[in-house]
Amino acid sequence: MKLRKVTAASAAVLALSLAATACGGNDDNSSSGGSGGGGKVKVGIKYDQPGLGLKKPDGSFAGFDVDVATYVAKELGYKPDQIEFVETKSADRENALARGDVKYIVATYSITDERKQKVDFAGPYLLAHQDLLVKKDSNISKGTDLNGKNLCSVTGSTSAQNVQKTIAPKANLKQVSSYSECIAGLQSGAVDAVTTDDSILAGFASQDQYKGKFKLAGLKLSNENYGIGVKKGDTATVDKINKALEKMVSDGSWQKAVDANFGPAEYKNEPAPKIGQLVK
Repeated sequence: MKLRKVTAASAAVLALSLAATACGGNDDNSSSGGSGGGGKVKVGIKYDQPGLGLKKPDGSFAGFDVDVATYVAKELGYKPDQIEFVETKSADRENALARGDVKYIVATYSITDERKQKVDFAGPYLLAHQDLLVKKDSNISKGTDLNGKNLCSVTGSTSAQNVQKTIAPKANLKQVSSYSECIAGLQSGAVDAVTTDDSILAGFASQDQYKGKFKLAGLKLSNENYGIGVKKGDTATVDKINKALEKMVSDGSWQKAVDANFGPAEYKNEPAPKIGQLVK
């Protein structure tokens, strides 16, 4: 009788163990794992940057960063339906990688020495420059033309500070919470120019409602090398992503993505940067 009780208890424990395995054994979070299989890969992007990383009303995603992220995932062995895009705001990018929330980040992530202390980078996959977006008929053609004019950027933007401190100290700087507000102000005439990376400005100008209304000044006020952020120490993933980026450039997919996402703004992009530079 005692033997039967022990056997029954053991059976109950075994049943619970099997149930737990069935519920939790097939975890699709591949943010720090291998590639393909039946799992998914979590990729950090921006949700609010037209032309780069944008979540559309129907829940789909579009933009150059999205195209790059999707191509890389394919080369890592993932199909489109295995990609889970995760919104990764600028202030949380390093933490998202450290926590393992995402496997890699493609989100206008400029490679800097300070950031390289916290994360590893693949790429760069795009060389952008700080620039100005102005109305199509604007006579602003150089930085000093901004003196006495209304310049818009987001609160705390280093781009705006750069213009105000070193290029046009008499510009009237207006800081708002989003670039969408700046673009709306440019359209209404409340501001004369908007400043940030030219790729971001081109993305906004390429939206249907703004096509043909704005132009980039083409000033190249800084160099911004966009890299793909990877968790510090994950050199194997960095190497795989670099190979994917090299293939994307060589087979023409990179230029095709640039033209599709920035073309309507007449964005004069730099040639694809040399993969692997600046990331050591």
